[in-house]
Amino acid sequence: MKLFHRLLPAIALLAGLMPNAALACACGCGVFDVGTGTMMPTGEGGRAWIEYDHMSQKQNRSGMSAAPEDDNEDRRIRSDFYTFGAEYMFSRSWGAIAEIPYVERRVRSADEDSGDLNDIQHAAFGDVKLRGVYSGFSGDMSTGVTFGVKLPTGDYTYPGFERDVQTGTGSVNMLLGAYHMGALDTKGMFNWFANILWDRPFITQDGYRPGTETNAAIGSYYNKGIDLGGAGKLSPLLQLIGSYRLRDGGPNGDPSNSGYRRLLISPGIEYAFKAVKLYGDVEIPVFEDFNGNQLAAPVQFKLVVGYSF
Repeated sequence: MKLFHRLLPAIALLAGLMPNAALACACGCGVFDVGTGTMMPTGEGGRAWIEYDHMSQKQNRSGMSAAPEDDNEDRRIRSDFYTFGAEYMFSRSWGAIAEIPYVERRVRSADEDSGDLNDIQHAAFGDVKLRGVYSGFSGDMSTGVTFGVKLPTGDYTYPGFERDVQTGTGSVNMLLGAYHMGALDTKGMFNWFANILWDRPFITQDGYRPGTETNAAIGSYYNKGIDLGGAGKLSPLLQLIGSYRLRDGGPNGDPSNSGYRRLLISPGIEYAFKAVKLYGDVEIPVFEDFNGNQLAAPVQFKLVVGYSF
């Protein structure tokens, strides 16, 4: 019963996503913004990281089931994200986060008239995210909130790309988040965490308004870790990630074929050695509900290399 009460707030966060209509990128990249509880701030000082995310969307889906390939002109969207991030906690209460993404995307689509397949590839910097952190609710920094903006620094005018697959959205978005972490057992062998991020555009341009997006994660990791002697330690991790996106809007949006609800299970592992942390996971859908016809990825990958200073 004590364990249930500890998990209840995080379960409520995740469950709250599921009954309603959410993304900064219509391809689903917002799901990479949550999770990785082992890399949340725990003290003063800085941390820098490079994150690689991969998504290959090749399954046409409508509602909660697979749909015929011919119902969607897009046949495959392959995206690789390279994010350069830095966080600095000026005190145990206040800090700042900056993230600069670089996106490589290849879109394969069928010509509306001939049916011939066309490939278009583009690589460019994406939308920069700037956030503040407040973690002064308790002395152990276990609870915090984040707040900031996503800036329209990414390219949203590349020829041949529809607005929902551009490397940038062209919008200024408000970012609001919260997180909590704590011990699952009295010996502190296992920790649990939950975090949530709300992403809503409030300034748009060129006739496109990306759908408001909410992503949340709840998970647990082996805090004690598997000791590798003088070579560091390994910590397995398991999490559930929920995504909820509203339909796109504007003359250049496609509200009929955008917006969804998803739940993914994500096993991962962290390797820690002195000031260096390596984290990797796979994210596998267990529930999907898409509006209209949309391409889905059967699995997604994340790899993070971080250094604390």
